[in-house]
Amino acid sequence: MTNSVKKSPAGSRNKGRRVMNSKNVRGKHINKAKGAKRSGTTFNNYRNSGIDKPAIKIAFLGGLNEIGKNITLFECEGDMFLLDCGMAFPDGDMLGVDLVLPDFTYVKENVDKIKGIVITHGHEDHIGALPYLLKDCNIPVYATPLSRGLIENKLKEHNLLSSAKINEVKAGDEIKLGCMKIELIHVNHSIPDSVGVAIHSPAGTLVHTGDFKIDFTPATGRMIDLTRFAELGKKGVLALMADSTNAERPGYTKTEAKVQESFENLFIRAKNKRIIIATFASNVNRIQQIINCASANDRKVAFSGRSMLNYVQVATNLGYIDVPENVIVDIDMINEYTPEQIVLVTTGSQGEPMSALSRMAYSEHRKVAVGSGDFIIISANPIPGNEKTVGNVIDELLKRGCEVVYESMYEVHVSGHACQEELKIIHSLVKPEFFIPVHGEQKHLKKHAELAVSLGMSRDNIFMGDVGSVVELKKGEMKELEKVASGKIFVDGLGVGDVGSIVLRDRKHLGQDGLIIIVASLDISDGYILSGPDVVSRGFVYVRESEELIYEVRRISLEILQGFAMKNIHEWNLIKNKIKEEVSRHIFNKTRRSPMILPIIMEV
Repeated sequence: MTNSVKKSPAGSRNKGRRVMNSKNVRGKHINKAKGAKRSGTTFNNYRNSGIDKPAIKIAFLGGLNEIGKNITLFECEGDMFLLDCGMAFPDGDMLGVDLVLPDFTYVKENVDKIKGIVITHGHEDHIGALPYLLKDCNIPVYATPLSRGLIENKLKEHNLLSSAKINEVKAGDEIKLGCMKIELIHVNHSIPDSVGVAIHSPAGTLVHTGDFKIDFTPATGRMIDLTRFAELGKKGVLALMADSTNAERPGYTKTEAKVQESFENLFIRAKNKRIIIATFASNVNRIQQIINCASANDRKVAFSGRSMLNYVQVATNLGYIDVPENVIVDIDMINEYTPEQIVLVTTGSQGEPMSALSRMAYSEHRKVAVGSGDFIIISANPIPGNEKTVGNVIDELLKRGCEVVYESMYEVHVSGHACQEELKIIHSLVKPEFFIPVHGEQKHLKKHAELAVSLGMSRDNIFMGDVGSVVELKKGEMKELEKVASGKIFVDGLGVGDVGSIVLRDRKHLGQDGLIIIVASLDISDGYILSGPDVVSRGFVYVRESEELIYEVRRISLEILQGFAMKNIHEWNLIKNKIKEEVSRHIFNKTRRSPMILPIIMEV
């Protein structure tokens, strides 16, 4: 079967039938799906032929028990497709790591079966890993216009644009990938052109919301297509996979209109000050709101931060940001205007050390110096784990006399993810036979599962997975299969995958306790010492103030080397390990610290 995109009216859909009282059956081995063979039989025929429907398998390669790295592989009757291909940002203990990618091993093993990659929206946690996958697997990509623009910009940086197969689709379109037909459904999120998907397969219809919220007054575009979700629910949905990011939050996510009101009030409050607003570069709707307020208050807008400039350029070129004439100025020109004439939009809402706002706070920005004449708005919630770094940046800005407004003080940010009442609406409209919470940490997934149970869903019909989990679904049956290869691949500079857990452990060890290097030259013939041992300390103690401790380390190392030489033992690994053990024991007894001990033995 060939892949194609069908642009059809919303009413022409395939009908389905819903089966109740299913049981959750678990199996240890992957069972081949039952049903008609692929010789010309489409999924329309199964409903009228009396043949048992086949199964559909879902492999979760990311996005479960974590925030970010969203990627899911669907398989039915030998045909596969990927939904999203995202990355995650490193945790604080991933020292030196730039990006975290999914493990693509299972994807590469099945690349001949994969018909395409469908993208739900243009955030980094959904498209950021694409260049690293497309380098090895040139799979067709299907994305909405803004997502496509952002992807192409990213591929251009990796010199992959000319070879990549990027196909533009829109909400309401259908993409035929082998035996499956993927329907795109418009949803609201913090970036335009976001979609959920309905997967029409021989096994039945699956619905995946993507990242979404229900916003009746979105900053741009129309509200979420709840009508289509309801139509699918009436026809019968085998399984629902829904965004769990805000499953712990009661009520509804506030509308983007609230932020617009807040900005309008804050612009008045800023009066004669320069306004600096830090937000996510990908929050195109927020940037449009800022431009609108700046234009209404006769202010010019400048942008700072590489990712901010990239997003604004792509969104403006595609018509997703409407910029009035003569409103945008280059950052190099801001000093030609008075403070009350400028709005500077910047990255750094998460306190990232190298971001524009952080460099301003620590007086390291080459073009912007902040002080008492600045009114700074941080229009974002700290991502869990970033609270301390965001707090440090705010403190530094306050020390410099800036007036700082952030989310907990004023409604300058609303989430792009659905809260509990919105999740209940989607569940009630779709009425799935099975439910799989996705996109969230364990606490989010568990809370979402409890929410489904409160709406009448049987616990037996809910699958709580992990990265690497595979679930098989068919009419009246859900089965967990053996896990597939999965995990995290670290990007450090130009290196991809060459930094693993052992390297990170050593980096953490070095960062916490420092390093002691012991160097000695030995006679290759008899093992006796020709020079050394010399002791070098880095990040452990200041040598001049700890001469006695360094002398003891040298003495212990000398005794060990001499002892092995007298016994005529020349096994260097054995000698090194002995030095490590004895020196580590002595240093811990004296200091209660455990630096990394690195013996270096040279043969002469």
